[in-house]
Order: sequence, then structure tokens, then C-alpha cells
Amino acid sequence: MSPVEVRELIRAARAGEAGAWESLVSRFAGVVWAAARSHRLSDADAADVFQTTWMRLLEHLDDLRNPDALGGWLATTARNECLRVLRQQSRVVPTEDDRLPQDTVPSMADARLLAEERDAALWRAFGKLSARCQALLRMLAAEPPPSYVDVSCALAMPVGSIGPTRSRCLANLRRAAAGTCISAPPHDSYP
Repeated sequence: MSPVEVRELIRAARAGEAGAWESLVSRFAGVVWAAARSHRLSDADAADVFQTTWMRLLEHLDDLRNPDALGGWLATTARNECLRVLRQQSRVVPTEDDRLPQDTVPSMADARLLAEERDAALWRAFGKLSARCQALLRMLAAEPPPSYVDVSCALAMPVGSIGPTRSRCLANLRRAAAGTCISAPPHDSYP
């Protein structure tokens, strides 16, 4: 394609003729793809560079000072886009999904639904405990909390065994809840 033909296509593309734009893309697609491929980008990234380069041309079509140098302009723009993509990739650190920060705050309805599901799962896990563990944990969770002497009298349990039994019951509850989507707080956060 001669420089005169390229200038004519640019003029027609500026006027909004779709056929002229298609001819430009057809003529210079290889230049843009070559620049993208020379940077060893993935297929998806190379396709993004290809599209972005043509979008840049569309944005700057009226600003082209030397239409004869369109091939060089496209190659330079594609190269700059490739470098931008590579810079962005160097900032991305792959991580496991469960360690990604949450971008959004759940709505009140979502939070309520999640709390209800968590509570139901916790009660199912609680129901798997022995009757003795259930009674002990219910008593110790009461407000105001009873004294260990009161718990000892109510459950016919020695005062010295209440703490260790409570620990075993909570460990059993954690194990029962492990198969659900309940995330238990760290062990040392239990009173």
C-alpha cells in the first residue's frame, strides 16, 4: 500500500467510513501482532494489546502529524502497551483465593443470612456433643455467668474438673464444627 493510499484511508477513517477503518486494520494488523508477540505475552494479553492499540489510534486519528509513518506509530504504541501490561503483571502477586482481601462489604441482608447459616451450623455441631457437655456449656454461657460452685452443685461435678471438662467440650465442639463453614476464633480467644 502506497503512502498516498494510507493517507487516503486515514482521511476516510476520520470521516467515519467503516470500510476505510477495516482496510487500515487489515493492512497493519500484522505490525501490531508482531509487536505484541515479540514481548511473549499470553494470547489474552496480546489480544488486549491489539485492541488497545487500535483504540489509541482511534483516539488520536485526528492528531496524526505524519500519516505516512502510521506503521511505525502503531508499532510504537503496541510496544508501549506491551510494556504497560508487563509492568502491571509484575505488580500482581498470585495468592490463594482464601487469602485475598474482600473488596466489598456484604450488605445487611447478606450479613444476616450468613449469621443465620453460621448459627444453624453451630447449633447442629452443638447437638452432636454429649448431654453433659451441652449442659456445662449452656450454664457457662449464661448471663450473668454462674460461679463454679453453682455449676458444681447443679451438674454434680467437682469444682476442679469444670475448667478441664469445659476445655474438652469446646475442643469437641470445634471438631464437630470443622466440617461446616464455621470458622472458629483462635484457641486463646476463649475465656
